Amino acid sequence: PKMKEDNCLHAALICLGMLYCSHALSTEKLNHSRPSLHGHHEKGKEGQVLHRSKRGWVWNQFFVIEEYTGPDPVLVGRLHSDIDSGDGNIKYILSGEGAGIIFVIDDKSGNIHATKTLDREERAQYTLTAQAVDRNTNRPLEPPSEFIVKVQDINDNPPEFLHENYHANVPERSNVGTSVIQVTASDADDPTYGNSAKLVYSILEGQPYFSVEAQTGIIRTALPNMDREAKEEYHVVIQAKDMGGHMGGLSGTTKVTITLTDVNDNPPKFPQSVYQMSVSEAAVPGEEVGRVKAKDPDIGENGLVAYSIIDGDGMDMFEITTDYETQEGVVKLKKTLDYETKKSYSLKVEAANVHIDPKFISNGPFKDTVTVKIAVEDADEPPVFLKPSYIFEVQENAASGTVVGKVHAKDPDAANSAIRYSIDRHTDLERYFVINAEDGNIKTTKALDREEIAWHNISVFAVEVHKQHQEAKVPVAIKVVDVNDNAPKFAAAYEAFVCENARSNQQFITISADDKDDSANGPRFIFSLPPEIIHNPNFTLRDNRDNTASVLVRREGFSRQKQDLYLLPIVISDGGLPPLSSTNTLTIRVCGCDSGGSLLSCNAEAYILNAGLSTGALIAILACIVILLVIVVLFVTLKRQKKEPLIVFEEEDVRENIITYDDEGGGEEDTEAFDIATLQNPDGINGFIPRKDIKPEYQYMPRPGLRPAPNSVDVDDFINTRIQEADNDPTAPPYDSIQIYGYEGRGSVAGSLSSLESATTDSDLDYDYLQNWGPRFKKLADLYGSKDTFDDDS
Repeated sequence: PKMKEDNCLHAALICLGMLYCSHALSTEKLNHSRPSLHGHHEKGKEGQVLHRSKRGWVWNQFFVIEEYTGPDPVLVGRLHSDIDSGDGNIKYILSGEGAGIIFVIDDKSGNIHATKTLDREERAQYTLTAQAVDRNTNRPLEPPSEFIVKVQDINDNPPEFLHENYHANVPERSNVGTSVIQVTASDADDPTYGNSAKLVYSILEGQPYFSVEAQTGIIRTALPNMDREAKEEYHVVIQAKDMGGHMGGLSGTTKVTITLTDVNDNPPKFPQSVYQMSVSEAAVPGEEVGRVKAKDPDIGENGLVAYSIIDGDGMDMFEITTDYETQEGVVKLKKTLDYETKKSYSLKVEAANVHIDPKFISNGPFKDTVTVKIAVEDADEPPVFLKPSYIFEVQENAASGTVVGKVHAKDPDAANSAIRYSIDRHTDLERYFVINAEDGNIKTTKALDREEIAWHNISVFAVEVHKQHQEAKVPVAIKVVDVNDNAPKFAAAYEAFVCENARSNQQFITISADDKDDSANGPRFIFSLPPEIIHNPNFTLRDNRDNTASVLVRREGFSRQKQDLYLLPIVISDGGLPPLSSTNTLTIRVCGCDSGGSLLSCNAEAYILNAGLSTGALIAILACIVILLVIVVLFVTLKRQKKEPLIVFEEEDVRENIITYDDEGGGEEDTEAFDIATLQNPDGINGFIPRKDIKPEYQYMPRPGLRPAPNSVDVDDFINTRIQEADNDPTAPPYDSIQIYGYEGRGSVAGSLSSLESATTDSDLDYDYLQNWGPRFKKLADLYGSKDTFDDDS
């Protein structure tokens, strides 16, 4: 056994040696690709010896494996210059991507190590620059040389799908191999190195219904005729594995939810062969009778069903519509039913799919039929009038009790109950008509006037004798037929004017007439003069035969002084049978006119005044009267504007009233600005001055020793007296002047409305309790304090 172990060890050493030789050969080949730093001697044209420096790099390794987790840094490669004699005078410098952080170099030997774990998926290669410099002087011995370090990939990333869950749809009953959806996974490993990124798809769950293509990830159906109505949703698990699916590869999975979509592969089917329904004969058209429903397991538009009546003795009496929300057929009444005529009906109803798929037409027919039997139920019906409405005529002025017409109603039920009639009094408030409750004859209760009401619209009720709740109602229109009972009259209150200088046969007015009767008894109108004045010497009448007449002057020369008013009777007849006539009077006034026929005046008095006074004289008289009135009004107004003095004073106490607003005085030298007397009043002379800042019921008496100002004092003495009085009064506010408003007069019982001087009076009122009300009432306590306190303060 020991011999065998030695042989195995020898074989392993031989393999390592061969690998080392192969690597050395590749390194030497690389070295020969760069110029060497060793010199070669050549002779020039002139016999000079030329030295050519040869430089080169020696590389131990160009790749580094990712995710290395060993204890020692990974040797990436070795830098060696041809001029390096090994004496340590050359210093190797490394710069570029990751130099000093990821890659470090031994500046003596030139060995490069990777100090950190590398990930190819983060960065696949690094570009570095190497240079040899003199250790002592840092002088570059060779130009910088650039090289690349590639990170060698390992299978450290499993495949990942783009989505964790997929959702797909495929029609039911699809053929085998129908494409459903394609799922795609990705692998972060290097696809150009080995099989780390070579993926293979397989199905873990979902067989035998579906399959997946190993290379593309396309999921296809694997079974034919999958039925949505049997199973609608499937859950499939797909796996993606790298390393070509071989053992040791990494894998990832995803879930795919596949839903079968509906197709119209099922016809509608009624759950029963006969439907029984009933409806009352009192039902109105449009009322629902019942519903039928054919079941279709398909959904959406594939399950839509339309209903129709294809046969039966009730096709004219009933109809069917489709309720698309509930997929039911609604049977409705089309016409009014009569139990006494027919007690049952039969219908044949068909239910058919609205949308049919031609692919599954062989599964048809996509329709079904059912029989619907409808029984008519007897109902207690109200009476029915023979006509929906009645129209009668009656002549106006007909005697009370005249028969207008007859209405008739019957009980449609088999019992044929007796009927009683009545008039709806809301439609005949004046009670013009009555009805016979037994036979329905309508009569008048009073004479009717067409000119008042031409049509009467009433309603008649019919009820069963033994069932008062069963009631029917019918409208009855009654026309009042006109008779010629109104004579024609003037259409308006006519008043005519004729000029004094009118010519013979001159027309001066056209009249017309009006008749309240109907046109058959009204126009045409005939106008004429009464027989007794047909030869009237003043006026004549001409019938225009268009329901108007013209009045003409028969003679010339009318005079207002002789007669200024004429009354002309005119007879108007209508065309009724028998004809009626009336005599109407036309008032005609005689007026003065100018030569053109325009009216000037129609009063006889005005004509007389013209002979006395002219128009200019009348205007002058009126103007004088107006002027005198104006003068009188002005005089009275000026007299009333004079004001009498409010108070009668003694002769020496008469003063002027001076009212000044915002007027600043002219100073001490201005002696003409005011009268000192205006500052005085009768009470001030006697030493009493009314104050407006004291309580009304108390009077402030002047201080002893202060003499009142005489009636005739100069301004200086008066002012000084007032200043001294104010200075000695501790309760007076700091006014610079005394203002007196609305002086009441001597002996007035009204005092001041102010209460500020109440503290100086001899009132028995005690205000000491204000001291106990707190700081908010301190000011009032000081003003209305006791007299002792006031004396102490003063």
